[in-house]
Amino acid sequence: MSAVRLTALVRGRVQMVGFRVFAEQVAAQIERERKAEISGWVRNLADGASVEIVAEGRRSELEALLEELRIGPPMALVRAVDVEWGEAAGGLGPFGLRY
Repeated sequence: MSAVRLTALVRGRVQMVGFRVFAEQVAAQIERERKAEISGWVRNLADGASVEIVAEGRRSELEALLEELRIGPPMALVRAVDVEWGEAAGGLGPFGLRY
């Protein structure tokens, strides 16, 4: 199966609640459980109310990641998730935090 790119903008109470670390942990868990690779990053945006995720991998793993992003960690309140799918471009490196 070929890789795809997921770009997601998560809005709501998603900063200062551990959302980035949550996303990183979920991606790592999916990689372990499914023996798959997810590359990319997660970062807070300057607006103080949104988090951006760019990830590449198999669509099934990215859909599993997206499902968890729609929920978020316990202190988060996800109000909306804007999603864009595209072709993988590569060069993202292991999934992690971006500042």
